[in-house]
Amino acid sequence: MYLGRVLGRVVCTQKDPQMQGVKLLIVTTIDADGKATGQPFIACDSTDAGNGETVFLCGGSEASLPFVKQRPPSDATILGIIDRIEGKP
Repeated sequence: MYLGRVLGRVVCTQKDPQMQGVKLLIVTTIDADGKATGQPFIACDSTDAGNGETVFLCGGSEASLPFVKQRPPSDATILGIIDRIEGKP
């Protein structure tokens, strides 16, 4: 799992049938201080996150697990919205 910040939303007029109804968001990874650490990418949203929110994500084959019925072909999925980060590792 890793941290990210939602930058915006993606709207597709055509997509894989398994992706129907799945909200797609533009996200960038961040460090514990909230600074961007990578290039923006597209993630499926399982939590109804919005612009500017700090989220935690999973990647790889686990990214399809939150979608019980669909199993969309995804490399990144938002699993939760973070309210605050306390302390540093």
